[in-house]
Amino acid sequence: MNITLGCAVVSSPVLSPVLLGHFAERAGILPSPRKVLDLSDGAGDRAGGARRERLWELSSNLHCSVIGTCLSTADLRQFFVKLKDPLAKTASEHEIHSLAVAGAGRRDLPGKLLHKLLDKKHETHVRRFSKASTLEEVRALWRDSVEKGEVPGAYWATLTHPATDQALAREAFCEVHMLSHLMGQSNRADIKRLRTLEAELGARDEKIARQEQRLAQMAAAQAALAREAAQLRADLRHALEQSHAAPVEPDGEAGEALRRRLGDEQARSAALAERLVARDAALGESARRIAVLEREAEDLCREVEALEGALASAAEPAAAPDHPLGLSGLRFLYVGGRPKQLDQLRAFADKAGGVLLTHDGGMEETVTLLPGLVSQADIAFFPVDCVSHLASSQVKRLCREAGKPFIPLRTSGLASFAAALDALAAQGAVAAQ
Repeated sequence: MNITLGCAVVSSPVLSPVLLGHFAERAGILPSPRKVLDLSDGAGDRAGGARRERLWELSSNLHCSVIGTCLSTADLRQFFVKLKDPLAKTASEHEIHSLAVAGAGRRDLPGKLLHKLLDKKHETHVRRFSKASTLEEVRALWRDSVEKGEVPGAYWATLTHPATDQALAREAFCEVHMLSHLMGQSNRADIKRLRTLEAELGARDEKIARQEQRLAQMAAAQAALAREAAQLRADLRHALEQSHAAPVEPDGEAGEALRRRLGDEQARSAALAERLVARDAALGESARRIAVLEREAEDLCREVEALEGALASAAEPAAAPDHPLGLSGLRFLYVGGRPKQLDQLRAFADKAGGVLLTHDGGMEETVTLLPGLVSQADIAFFPVDCVSHLASSQVKRLCREAGKPFIPLRTSGLASFAAALDALAAQGAVAAQ
């Protein structure tokens, strides 16, 4: 069955006895004892009393925003579990929200418990706002909380404060409404960047898989070369044993045959020795190539881990720390690279808490700007695959003269920069210990 709850429609095959009355009221079957506050005009004083408003006394127009802003879905689900509602564990987030909005307007046990839950969760803000005695003091506290990003608790404390009038209630409601739009826009931008990073991560995974396949092939080839070299050594030892163990025969045809055989064995031994030297050289070259590939695979793994960390950070809720890498206040200079990636590189630096200065490495900007940029930066980066030799040499020389570190990046990709930031954060953590 479908039941309209003012802000949403809930589809549910079974209704719990606890919430049946709520649905009936929202459908207009039962009268509501709550006090109605019309937000369509600014006339009138909402409260006028000396006590705080109760949840069911607020306008029904405010219940959706109060429940959605001041309580999380986890809070609401746990609340209905405690009420022993059979739908609490299986209902969707939208249904849980709608059930809470329905219960917020009734002066019964669920409504009172919801009010108590809101007071308990936002006790700090309620206590702080209780010290305000005038409308202007409440408005000042509300605006200060919005500036600090402490909207949920301040919203509940403002709406229920006895000094809050119709105009302030409307101001707080409109502020929360617009913040929800801004959050939606921000989430869409984060989703777009997340998809871009996921595509890059997929490409890195494919490259790592190819490198691992090449490493496996090189290891198999090395093992085959080792077996062939061992066989050559065994053949050489056998040939030498035969040549030294051959008895001295008298002159004549038998002696001539032995000398020919000895010459053949010696020639064969020399050929085997040459092949052995060649195989040893090939083995050495293979070992060097494998070592290079292993180092490259390790670099790729570190970059993938850094990219995954960036993805996880981008997916975290807004309550997460702003600068998880602990590089707050540092200035990074990035010389070279691709212009289209600068915004994404700057986003990584901002997320780490730093500020990114850039120089295109001499493509359009003159290298005479580098001394000033190096003097402003705390550390310099440049991708070795996308920077001029002159620019990279200048950065190295200027950093050495100023006693500042510089980090050559393996590539101009985002993953290399993210891995370098992670390495800096790890070094800072070790130094702090």
